[in-house]
Amino acid sequence: MKFELHTTDAATSARAGTITTAHGQIQTPIFMPVGTLGTVKGVPPEALKDQVKAQIILGNTYHLYLRPNTEVLEAAGGLHKFMNWDRPILTDSGGYQVYSLGQIRKIKEEGVVFSSHIDGSKLNFTPEYVMDIQRSIGADIIMAFDECPPYPSDYEYAKKSMEMTHRWLTRCINRFDSTEGKYGYKQTLFPIVQGSTYKDLRRASAEFVAEQNRDGNAIGGLSVGEPAEKMYEFTELVCDILPKDKPRYLMGVGTPANILEGIALGVDMFDCVMPTRNARNGMLFTTKGIINIKNKKWEKDFSVLDDGFDCYVSNTYSKSYLRHLNKANELLGAYIASTHNLAFYLHLVGEARKHILAGDFASWKKEQVEVLMQRL
Repeated sequence: MKFELHTTDAATSARAGTITTAHGQIQTPIFMPVGTLGTVKGVPPEALKDQVKAQIILGNTYHLYLRPNTEVLEAAGGLHKFMNWDRPILTDSGGYQVYSLGQIRKIKEEGVVFSSHIDGSKLNFTPEYVMDIQRSIGADIIMAFDECPPYPSDYEYAKKSMEMTHRWLTRCINRFDSTEGKYGYKQTLFPIVQGSTYKDLRRASAEFVAEQNRDGNAIGGLSVGEPAEKMYEFTELVCDILPKDKPRYLMGVGTPANILEGIALGVDMFDCVMPTRNARNGMLFTTKGIINIKNKKWEKDFSVLDDGFDCYVSNTYSKSYLRHLNKANELLGAYIASTHNLAFYLHLVGEARKHILAGDFASWKKEQVEVLMQRL
């Protein structure tokens, strides 16, 4: 993997760059649609390409390990071939899923023992095994296995958790560097910064991660319930430490405003389930603000969903029609809303890139944040 930094905004830390992987280039800043189980829910790969204009998608190690399992993925030739997606893929290591399993997991130095949410069977994830699983999945970018501490966490827990995450990272690197990809192309490993909401821990973790000199770095353990201001504070602290010549990935973020603020702080990559999850519940993000399509005010509004950017479903289907589909619980409604929201997110980061390159990102961002978060 290669990263070329083209320009940094003069008034903020926003950056425009290009990541080159075996499956193509990624123009940053970028948003990655979440395809947890080898599918971005309800949106087929051709729509992800042609309408959403996704450049990279995300899969999840924990879920893909359970279903369809690595044996099936290896027989298919990896996740790219299995799901007919020929662009880059990033896999989350499963650390966040372990965090969310709560009462049905036990974390220890060797790794994590937990119960499958499908059939209750006992599973054991070690840093080494997680590297092997991600090799089998075949993602272009794979994530180190980490522990994501809950918010709030007391200082001692957060410190012990961070130190174990660092030891696990060393084990991940050793395993990754001593193995090869299975499908004839190179993969790369991103470490993850942890440390909860403690400045000294975040600083120490960012410094340790930077010292590993990998191709890119991630910021984890944020967007887990802390106030947005804290998320921005710790994102800025970490971005100031992580090397400027490597892409920075803020995991699990977020709203359109969160993404624009993250870009301003120096983040290059984002992912979140929000655009698709909220779409299925009737929330649309648009260039004019946020729409709850369930509201009666849209019942006879025959204007298109959004004429502010180029996307077939956004420019074709009316608010009235989508409201009807949503009310009737028709599957087409979830497809239209999910495709629209994802296309909007990709449009947003694309516009951010244009304004970074043009040199007026700061003023553009200020206007956009005010517009995008208003309720229509």
